[in-house]
Amino acid sequence: MPGAGKATVVEVAKKMGCGVVVMGDEVREETKLRGLEPTSENVGKVMLTMRQEGGPAVVAKRCVPKIGEVKDRVVIVDGVRSPYEADEFQKHFVKFKLLAIHSSPETRFKRLFKRKRSDDPASWETFLERDWRELRVGLGNVIASADVMIVNEGKKTELKKEVLKFLEKVTKNGRSKRICRSRG
Repeated sequence: MPGAGKATVVEVAKKMGCGVVVMGDEVREETKLRGLEPTSENVGKVMLTMRQEGGPAVVAKRCVPKIGEVKDRVVIVDGVRSPYEADEFQKHFVKFKLLAIHSSPETRFKRLFKRKRSDDPASWETFLERDWRELRVGLGNVIASADVMIVNEGKKTELKKEVLKFLEKVTKNGRSKRICRSRG
């Protein structure tokens, strides 16, 4: 879910030399292409519109070529939102581990409020609307199907240690390109 700690996963992955593709960047880019400000409401509407126009896996389909362009052996995809997106990646990348990062709503709201990205919620009500929008596209089902779950209620250093353990296991297994998807 938004604010669970995906950015920290990305930070650790980059330090380990993993490639990163952020699905939300696709939606934010599309929001700008449609001439809209990247507010939480606009980005959310565009996310839903993209799925209505291009199908439930449209964002994943747009990310597949970008993943293919990454030269690193391990690639983190930040922000899988629906089982259809997970299935799309599985069609193209047969070896992967699915990582879910979980944090309570209160913890996530505090993080997002403090972060103040243009599409972050400014109020508890906006936060809840965003959560429900994310859950409606299937994020809860995606989280439930994760291979690994890390609970992130503590300090950032604790999450980094857990993510490092996960990535060390992933990078030791096999030589082919893998896709690690961070959900939460």
